[in-house]
Amino acid sequence: MTGVDHRVAFGLLLIGLKMIWEAVRGGEDTDEDSDPLGVRELVVLAVATSIDALAVGISVAFLDVAVGWAVLLIGVCTAVLSFVGVLLGRRVGRRFGGPAEIAGGVILILIGTRVVLDHTGLL
Repeated sequence: MTGVDHRVAFGLLLIGLKMIWEAVRGGEDTDEDSDPLGVRELVVLAVATSIDALAVGISVAFLDVAVGWAVLLIGVCTAVLSFVGVLLGRRVGRRFGGPAEIAGGVILILIGTRVVLDHTGLL
């Protein structure tokens, strides 16, 4: 993981800065958007989810559990929580839009900074 962690941290820093920039600049998100989540954004989300699933899959491989039941449980939980997250995100986004996006950007920047500092041995 240490071979790619600095790239992940750089990506987090860029995404965090982009989130803050869009929240401060404003005016981009409107109700008239027919496709607010484009193919590029879906691919990024799919890759992020797949990396998380890979880590869980590797962990399950080392445990003495029935893989079929684990996969079913993980799949159902992921589907339900993703659906709830979309619904909550939509409501929270309407209510707290800009400030929530700035907070999310700051959190990503802090996580990216933490990874960089851990990687360089400064922390």
